[in-house]
Amino acid sequence: MSQSHQQPALSKCPGCAEPPAAGDLFCGVCGYDLSAVPARPGDRPTMAITVPPAASGSEAVRWPAAAETDSSDVPAPVHRPSDLPGTDSGGRPLAEQEQGPGAAAGQGAPVGPGPEPVGGLEASAVPVRHDDRAVPGGAEHSGDFALAAPDPRTAEHAAAAAAPAAGGKVCVACRSGRVDPDGYCENCGHAQPRERDHMEQELGSVAAVSDRGLRHHRNEDSFAVSSTALPDGSPAVVAIVCDGVSSASRPDEASAAAANAANESLLESLPRGTHPQQAMHEAIVAASEAVNALAQEPAGAMEHDAHRHQNAPACTLVGAVMAGELLIVGWVGDSRVYWVPEDRSRPTARLTEDDSWAAQMVAAGLMNEAEAYADERAHAITGWLGADAYELEPHTAAFKPDRPGLVVVCTDGLWNYAESAEEMAAAVPADAQEHPLRGAQVLVGHALDGGGHDNVTVALLPFAVRPQGAGSACETV
Repeated sequence: MSQSHQQPALSKCPGCAEPPAAGDLFCGVCGYDLSAVPARPGDRPTMAITVPPAASGSEAVRWPAAAETDSSDVPAPVHRPSDLPGTDSGGRPLAEQEQGPGAAAGQGAPVGPGPEPVGGLEASAVPVRHDDRAVPGGAEHSGDFALAAPDPRTAEHAAAAAAPAAGGKVCVACRSGRVDPDGYCENCGHAQPRERDHMEQELGSVAAVSDRGLRHHRNEDSFAVSSTALPDGSPAVVAIVCDGVSSASRPDEASAAAANAANESLLESLPRGTHPQQAMHEAIVAASEAVNALAQEPAGAMEHDAHRHQNAPACTLVGAVMAGELLIVGWVGDSRVYWVPEDRSRPTARLTEDDSWAAQMVAAGLMNEAEAYADERAHAITGWLGADAYELEPHTAAFKPDRPGLVVVCTDGLWNYAESAEEMAAAVPADAQEHPLRGAQVLVGHALDGGGHDNVTVALLPFAVRPQGAGSACETV
């Protein structure tokens, strides 16, 4: 839902304390200029996560030839203080608080109880945002719902966050009011941003980025990127991307539970020597069990949307594993994996088939792809993880690329704006093979520039091929 950025309504004139009439620009009693009351600043949260790469070996595992077909049998954000004076519910200025020792000279903003520092984040982390729409034609002009916090890397903010006062968090908007347990400022009523609104993770040459988008009130996507070692010491890289089903209860919890469970399952089975395709199948089953378990938990305080029916939490899942010389993909739902060769003159490919109404219509020959995806029922999914799923049917496929390329793992929040393999390849920056984090940021920006109607999550895995590698297990890769 869109949210327009309007001047806040005043309960009384700051000059004479008389209540103004609706729409008045000047007080009818004392003539006070009501338009001089500053509007609330925007908040743009950014969270970056860095994980050290795992040790890798020198030789690849020689796996048996894999089947080419489907196999289904087997804390708080950091923010810069503002200089807006706070007022209580009666319109009176709040008592000045002591400034922290690191406050910049000339800053009149109080440094009250600061936000809790984000554990493990360093000032050297440099996340990049692509949802800045404070320009003509952007969110503030189109009515798009936009949230973001000031840049947490600035020295001004670092000084404020270094010595937070006791007593809880302070509002990121007015910097004066306390934040209540529901996440709203007791002074200005501003909703505080969540750390999942924007997430980034880089693991060696692999990276993932997730963003809330411009229309959703929270990010219901989740991802996991990790690496481990196979029995011979050679590396295996994992990327899991999950998309919560918005019509279900607690979709954000479902996607997080599925991503974590699948990732943990792969990290446990791959080092034991389990074939990656079988390991992917087992990981999807583990993810399904984790989401099913949520249906047994009381929603109560965890469910933010009281109006939503308490149906079972649900999500989709797509994942990719690079192990030995194989590329394994697995999925349930309509999130996708694309193959983009390093040599852009070679053919690109989509490696997954959607569990959706549109895909069923195309497979049955009732519609062509353009007609099916233009239908309003196109994105109705026919497969998902959740206690109310008809039957769990994990899809897995194994590929053996004969040339280097880039594996794009994403939710429909991205591929809605680059649906075909050719469109996705055109959106991927030329240097994404060498700089996957920047490439993932550009792809998220591509979705936001296209409208950002959904949460957006993408993981990029560069695939290197040894010069002596022979043949391909799939001609489309």
